[in-house]
Amino acid sequence: MGVDTGQPTLMEVYHRLLAAYGPQGWWPASSRFEMIAGAILTQAAAWRNVERALNNLQSAGIQDWSAVNGLPVNTLAELVRPSGYYNAKARKLKAFAAHVCEVYDGDLDSMFAVDTETLRRELLGIHGIGPETADDILVYAANKASFVIDAYTIRILKRVGLEPAERDNYGGWQRLFHDGLPSDVAIFNEYHALLDHHHKAACTKNAPRCDGCCLQDICATGGAITA
Repeated sequence: MGVDTGQPTLMEVYHRLLAAYGPQGWWPASSRFEMIAGAILTQAAAWRNVERALNNLQSAGIQDWSAVNGLPVNTLAELVRPSGYYNAKARKLKAFAAHVCEVYDGDLDSMFAVDTETLRRELLGIHGIGPETADDILVYAANKASFVIDAYTIRILKRVGLEPAERDNYGGWQRLFHDGLPSDVAIFNEYHALLDHHHKAACTKNAPRCDGCCLQDICATGGAITA
């Protein structure tokens, strides 16, 4: 099958992925606390190791940010040790907990009532919260439309042939999605999860499996392989 000469749209890619893989049901957590803690702990870590750290927190009865705020950082570091870089990640969890407790009295509902742009700036001001983690929190915990950009997303879109003018800029990639999609948190949620699944299923870093890929006929890379 040859490549389509027309450039695909982001919505076309989204519908192809959704038809191929179905709804992903992200984020894989049982509470907003676990989702946010997981978003911080998954930095430079495999999810299976994050789950071990989250299970440690649950077993220790640490299930809200007030509990994290009251826990000695060394004790917290031991609990999250399976996630790697545990001393640094304990400090990041403590910083988030301190912010929620000091500014919002530990109430996530109050925190997430803030408008999206203001809340994103606020999150980025917390130690250890970068753009990707902030957007994870916004989409999956706060239910706000702020598209998550990760390495998988950039790799897949580059291969397809969709790139922003600011190729090496997180904000440029995010604007590509914000300009090309409806501002719908459900689509942002599902799209990010589908892209991550597609990376695992087909569009791997070093050896993409283009044969049979659901995007092959609209993908610049996949089409070139089969042309």
